[in-house]
Amino acid sequence: MKENQNIEWKEGWRDEYLKWICGFANAQGGLLQIGKDDHGVVTGLHNASVLLDTLPNKVRDLLGIMVDVNLHAEQDKEWLEIVVEPYPYPISYKGEYHYRCGSTKQELRGAALDKFLLQKQGKHWDGVPVPHVDVDDLHHKAFDEFRTKANRTRRINTHTLEESDSMLIEKLHLKEGAFLKRAAVLLFHPEPEQYVTGAYVKIGYFETDSELLFQDEIHGNLFQQVDQTLDLLLTKYLKAMVSYQGVQRVEEYSYPEAALREALLNAIAHKDYSSGNPIQISVYENNIIFWNSGQLPENWTLEHLQSKHPSHPFNPDIANTFFRAGLIEAWGRGIEKMRQSCLQRQLPPPVFKYEHAGFWVEFPYTPLTRQVKTETLGKTLGKTLGKTPEQILGLLRENAHYSIPELATHTGKSESAVERSIRKLREAGVLERVGPAKGGYWRIIE
Repeated sequence: MKENQNIEWKEGWRDEYLKWICGFANAQGGLLQIGKDDHGVVTGLHNASVLLDTLPNKVRDLLGIMVDVNLHAEQDKEWLEIVVEPYPYPISYKGEYHYRCGSTKQELRGAALDKFLLQKQGKHWDGVPVPHVDVDDLHHKAFDEFRTKANRTRRINTHTLEESDSMLIEKLHLKEGAFLKRAAVLLFHPEPEQYVTGAYVKIGYFETDSELLFQDEIHGNLFQQVDQTLDLLLTKYLKAMVSYQGVQRVEEYSYPEAALREALLNAIAHKDYSSGNPIQISVYENNIIFWNSGQLPENWTLEHLQSKHPSHPFNPDIANTFFRAGLIEAWGRGIEKMRQSCLQRQLPPPVFKYEHAGFWVEFPYTPLTRQVKTETLGKTLGKTLGKTPEQILGLLRENAHYSIPELATHTGKSESAVERSIRKLREAGVLERVGPAKGGYWRIIE
């Protein structure tokens, strides 16, 4: 057995271990066992009976909480177990807030402390009131834009849309008492960066990771950031292939516009605005990456996020207003919509990463000319490599996530035969694997 989220071992008692009790109380609770070494082996306590009497009172006086202290004996060696329950409100030790994370204790400071205190109060960052700002300071054009969008979606009462800006703020729950919330400032203020550092979007076009060719910044309220960022991406940063349906000119981008819009909306709605960092969009010749600071919900993994899941917005007030305006859904379907938009265009699905308190969405680049040329690629492969590679290539155009067993089922071949065909395709430079064996996908190469 090892130390973990809920167990800590100490050979003897020191008053500084009150910090560990504080950390357990602020997290999920736990057991502090005194009289054991780092491997959990009982070493014994010579003063166990004294500590049994003094520790409950010391914890009560310095932390303001109650704990159970239990005496145990093993092979004539006594040891103590301090049972700490999780508390619904913040617990401090001499003005310090400690938190149990994994098998370590951390002192919470800065943004991490702010987030912790808000969570214990049942609040979120975007719901904190902002002094010295009132409705008259907000941008009336932003309200008009919201009314136009919301009127189309019918997700808010028509009579409410006809009321004053002040009443609309009330109905959207963007006030806390007499004060506007941070969400109201971000959504409707003409210059939200006066109150929230880094509340903007930055786009850059890179030749390599170290060579930036040009860049832009999009400022203003969140509605402006959505519209202007998407417009800039499509008109300046991305190339469109032109075709004609009859006499009608049709422009189609290498990335589905719906998928890019969903990635941008997710970044804006779920960003951790307390970080002070802007949303960053890096455009390369071969891919485009969206990054925003933020955290996954507690106990969530990337696998959880990419499967069917309930909506769990990082900024509920911003998300609610976006939902009323018809910009996002309220069912946690954003990632699936991105994936489906790509698959409908026979493009590789987006790749998701979460690291260093930041969330990444990457769209691999597949030029439209490549799609046209690969229509004849199967016939060529059929002549040079055989029929099975041709079948596999056709299946992977439909679903780049097919596994070896699934390809074997669809082709009617054995798994070893499919593996040999894939090896031929890779050796011919036609197919490559992107990402890990589990969770990655196949990319067809021109």
